[in-house]
Amino acid sequence: MNNLIILPVLIPFIIGTILILFRHQHTIQRVISGITAIGMLIVSIYIAVFVYQNGITVLELGNWPAPFGIVLVADMFATMMVILCSIVGVVCLFFAFQTISSEREKFFFYPFYFFLLAGVNGAFLTGDLFNLFVFFEVMLISSYILIVMGGTKYQLRESFKYVAINVFASILFIVGVSYIYAVTGTLNMAQIAERVGELEQVGVLNVIAVLFFVVFAMKGGLFPLYFWLPRSYYGPPAAIAALFGGLLTKVGIYAIIRSFTLIFTHDPGFTHYLIVTIAGFTMIFGVLGAVSQFDFKRILSYHIISQVGYMVMGLGIYSTLAVAGAIYYIAHHIIVKSALFLFAGATQKITGTTDLKKMGGLLKTHPYLAWMFFISAISLAGIPPLSGFFSKFPIILAGFEEGNYVIAAVALAVGLLTLFSMMKIFIYAFWGEQKHTEEQAKIKVGKLLLPIVPLVALTIILGFAAEPIFLYSLQVAEQILDPSIYIESVLKE
Repeated sequence: MNNLIILPVLIPFIIGTILILFRHQHTIQRVISGITAIGMLIVSIYIAVFVYQNGITVLELGNWPAPFGIVLVADMFATMMVILCSIVGVVCLFFAFQTISSEREKFFFYPFYFFLLAGVNGAFLTGDLFNLFVFFEVMLISSYILIVMGGTKYQLRESFKYVAINVFASILFIVGVSYIYAVTGTLNMAQIAERVGELEQVGVLNVIAVLFFVVFAMKGGLFPLYFWLPRSYYGPPAAIAALFGGLLTKVGIYAIIRSFTLIFTHDPGFTHYLIVTIAGFTMIFGVLGAVSQFDFKRILSYHIISQVGYMVMGLGIYSTLAVAGAIYYIAHHIIVKSALFLFAGATQKITGTTDLKKMGGLLKTHPYLAWMFFISAISLAGIPPLSGFFSKFPIILAGFEEGNYVIAAVALAVGLLTLFSMMKIFIYAFWGEQKHTEEQAKIKVGKLLLPIVPLVALTIILGFAAEPIFLYSLQVAEQILDPSIYIESVLKE
C-alpha cells in the first residue's frame, strides 16, 4: 500500500509528459486530461481513507531508510490537502474545457496544468525539506507558464511581479535550507524536528524560523508581502485564476502550518506571537483592499489575502481548537474561493466585463447563476449554516478562550466587511437594473455552471455536516500538534 502514496505525484507528471506529444490534438488532450483528473480524485480519496484507518503511511524511495533517503509521508493533514487539490483540479479543468481558447491550448496548457498539480501534491506529501523546495519550484515554473497564457500586455506586466517575488522567495528558501542543515545536519523534516527539540540555540533557531516564515508568507500572500497577488490573479482566464486563487496560496499556508507545528515549536511565545500579529494585519489590509474595489475579480483577489489571515490566526493561537478551525477553514476556502472565481468567469462571459459599475440585472436573466453565487458569497462571509461560519467560529472562539481578544475582535470585524464587499458584488452585478443587452441576456451559461455545482454543494455539505467534519479536523489538529507521532512514524523509533 505504501507505494500508492506516490501516485498523486507520479500520475500528473507522467500524464503531463504524455500530453506534450498531443500538442495539436486538442480533443485527445481533453479526453486524457479529464479521465486522469477524475482518476486522481479517486486515488486521493482511497489514500486518505487508508491513512485515516491505518495511521501515517511512509514511503522510502529507493528503499533508502529515513533519514538517509527521500521519504514521502502521508498523514491526515497531507491527504486532506491532496483530496482538495484533486477536487479543484477536476472542477477547473472541466471549466477550462469550455473557456480556454484553442490558441491557449496549443501552448501546452494541459501539460503544465498537470505539472502544477504534481508539484502541489508533492509539496503536501514530501517529508524532506529540500524536496519541498523542489516541488515548490515544479509548481511555480508551471504557474509561470499558465499565468501568462494568452500573452496580453496586462498579464505580462503583472506576471513579471509574480515571477520576480517568487524567484526571490526561492533564493531565500535555499538560504533557509542551508542554515537549518548547518545547525541540525539533516534535511529530513522528522529528524530536523527531533534535533531542534534537543538544541538549546533558541536565538539561531528563531532567526531560521523567521526566514522560513518570510519565504512561505511570500508564497501564501501574507502581510506585508501580498502586493503581487491581487493584480497577478486578475489577469489570467477564470479557470486558471480559480486554480491559483483556490489552491496555490494554500500551499504556502500548508508549509507554514507544517513547519511551525513540527519543526519550529521551540519558542512559541516568540514565533507564534509573530504569526498571530501578522495574521491580524493580513486580515485588515486584505479586506480593506476588497472593500475599496469595484471590480468582481479584484475583490475576490483581495479576499484571498484577508482569508489566509484566518488560517494563520488559528496557527498563531496554537490551541487544538484553533488549529482544527484553521484546517477546516482551509478546506472551506479552497472550495468556495475556486467557485467564486469561476462565477466571475461565467458573468464575464455574459457581460464582457468584470467592472461592477457596468453590470446589473443578472438575477433577472440568469437566476441560477445569481443564487449559486449568493450561496458561495455568504459562505465566504461566514453566514450560518454554511461552511464559512463553522470554520470561522472555532478560530474566533479559541481566540477568546486563549485571551487573544484583539485578534478575535479583528476577525469579527473583517467578517462583517467581507459580507459588505460580497453583497456589493451581488447588488451591483446581479440586482438592480439590467445593463447588459438582450443579446447578451440570451447567452446560456448552464454548461459553465455544471462544474461549479459540486463546489456549491460541498460548501453546503461542509456546513450541514459540520459536526463530523469538525471532528475530523480535530483529529488532524491533534495529530500535527504532537510532533512525536510524525517523528516516530518516519524514523521508526
